[in-house]
Amino acid sequence: MTLSRAFAASTHPARPQGLSFRPIDDRDLPFLAALYADMREDELAQVQWPAEAKLSFLQQQFDQQHSYYASNYVGADRLLIAFGGQPIGRVYVFRSPSDIRLMDIALLKSWRGRGFGRAMLAELIDEAERSGACISLHVESNNPAMAWYQRLGFEHSEDRGVYQFLVRLANVRAPA
Repeated sequence: MTLSRAFAASTHPARPQGLSFRPIDDRDLPFLAALYADMREDELAQVQWPAEAKLSFLQQQFDQQHSYYASNYVGADRLLIAFGGQPIGRVYVFRSPSDIRLMDIALLKSWRGRGFGRAMLAELIDEAERSGACISLHVESNNPAMAWYQRLGFEHSEDRGVYQFLVRLANVRAPA
C-alpha cells in the first residue's frame, strides 16, 4: 500500500477549501524571490541601505538559497502554495525513510494568521503518523514560530548556532 504524501492529494480534512499546491517551476521564480523579500522585510528595515542595494542583496540571497535547496535536497517536494489559484507561499519537504524534513514553509505576510500554516502542519503530521517517520526542521531561535512548533509537539533536539533543530516524533499528540 502506498501512503499519500502531504499536499499530494487534492483535498485533506484540515485543508481550507481553495488552498492548493503544485510543484514550483521557473515561471514561479519572480514570485518566490518576492516572497523571500517579504519574509526578510522586517530584518532589512533596520539596515540603512538604499532600496536598490536591499533589492540586489535579497535577490542574491534568494538565488543562493534556491540553488542550495535544488542541489542539496534532490527529490524534495518544492511546492507553490496557492489560494484560489493565487500564489501565496511555498512549502519545501524532503523525505527519507525515517524523517520528513520540513525545509521551509513561508506565506506572504498578508496571508498569515488565517490558519493555513496550522492546516499544512496537520497534513504533514498525518503523513508522519501514517508512515511512522518523525518530522524535523530548523527554526531561528528568535522566530515567533518556535512556540507554535512546540505547541504542535515539536521538541528541541539540538542547538545549531543561529538555528534550533526541532523534532516531532511519530504518533505524538500535541495538546489541543
